[in-house]
Amino acid sequence: MRKICLLAFLLAFITLNAQTKQDTTNKKESTEYKKRVLENVEIDLLSSYYIQDGSNAAVTGGIGSEELDDFATNLVISIPLNDDDVLSIDGTISAYTSASSSNLNPFSSASSGYDDDDDDDKKKALGTLATQPVTGTPWAASSGASKEDVWVSGTIGYTHSSDNRNNIYSVHVSFANEFDYSSFGVGLSYSRLFNQKNTEIGISANVYLDQWRPEYPTEIKTYVKYDGNLEAGFFSGVPILDENGLPIDKNASDIWAPVNTTLVNNKGRNTYSASLSFSQILGPKTQISIFGDFVMQEGWLANPMQRVYFADKANYYIGNAASIPYYETPKNQDVFQLADDIERLPDTRMKIPVGMRFNQYINEFLVVRTYYRFYYDDWGVLSHTANIEIPIKIGMNFMVYPNYRYYTQTAADYFAPFEQHLSTETYYTSDYDLSEFYSNQVGLGLRYTNILMKKHLGKIAVKSIDLNYNYYKRDIGFDAHIATIAFKFVIE
Repeated sequence: MRKICLLAFLLAFITLNAQTKQDTTNKKESTEYKKRVLENVEIDLLSSYYIQDGSNAAVTGGIGSEELDDFATNLVISIPLNDDDVLSIDGTISAYTSASSSNLNPFSSASSGYDDDDDDDKKKALGTLATQPVTGTPWAASSGASKEDVWVSGTIGYTHSSDNRNNIYSVHVSFANEFDYSSFGVGLSYSRLFNQKNTEIGISANVYLDQWRPEYPTEIKTYVKYDGNLEAGFFSGVPILDENGLPIDKNASDIWAPVNTTLVNNKGRNTYSASLSFSQILGPKTQISIFGDFVMQEGWLANPMQRVYFADKANYYIGNAASIPYYETPKNQDVFQLADDIERLPDTRMKIPVGMRFNQYINEFLVVRTYYRFYYDDWGVLSHTANIEIPIKIGMNFMVYPNYRYYTQTAADYFAPFEQHLSTETYYTSDYDLSEFYSNQVGLGLRYTNILMKKHLGKIAVKSIDLNYNYYKRDIGFDAHIATIAFKFVIE
């Protein structure tokens, strides 16, 4: 796969070099006025607030709270270096609180205050606190360290346009990081306009080299750390209950144990992609574009935080025995089932999305924008996405743009709900993002455009302001709301 990506980069550079020579021979505009690609420094500032809830949390094996709150801010600065070149700096900070992620360690005691990483000395210091009741539930957030995190990313891009503006070359480097994952990426793209700029063809290639810092469910992490000793670490002094609610003998032969104690043995996760697009203006009021991507991933593609439970294995619990009959409902607030394994998936995945856009200008007040995408991957997921947006101009400065999106997908070959997998399977997940579902999303946006840029703050002019709200709902009991506000500034 690396050879394919290197070949794609090589072909792109060959094309770039050949086109540069052609531009040099046609440089009749060199002594004439040439409009700059970007006249002034532009700043885009976007803030969003996202909330979701559902009942199929992957961290707790396909059941449990999916409540999540996320506040994100994105800043993009575009800087004209000269008539032809633009430097862009893109940074995002996203802070989230997640009930699902918090249940990486769902166990808590009102007085103990320790987790699976506590050593024996700390437990001795706590004295009898270690014998206090330990409970957990997939239906509420725990107080674990993974309850909240900050995700940061940054991208630096450079774009060069030829003198006649028919050739555009871009390169970017990116980085992202959160508590258990980091990513480094590089990309290259080339666009060619011809037919009096009515036709455009674009190609691009990207490589992302990611790295896990894997975190595991408390019970599995402790079991592996202490070589299966259920009297050590987190398990010390903590009763384990069978499916009848009775404490088990931890030294017996028939006790709880993970099916597979092999954890992440390849911390890399790499993604290679190549894209091709074609855009055509069909007339004064109509534009169509077609695009396709080829994506190949390799490495550890499963999420080590996500539990799996098997139908052919006995169930074991920690917490209040009286709540076991209600385990799969929100009525359970104080018992947690020990995992049989973490999610296991193939170490390669091929993705092929193809799609099209069709935009129709109706009149000076109304435009219709449509989008369709078909997606296929070799894990068995097929999906269809359809989207329509109708910008409506209101006066000189305002525009509203209602939009609707429909999505449907088939389940991955390796998906099954809570306790429906078998331990004899090689690959398994209960992540409902890989299940069969359909979703609807409706939204409404409002844009203010300062056409003559009369609003200034010193040398900073407000070019536009966008307000947007979208509501998203799946048929499997999951919904989300997202509100955004975006500003575009120009430094004159």
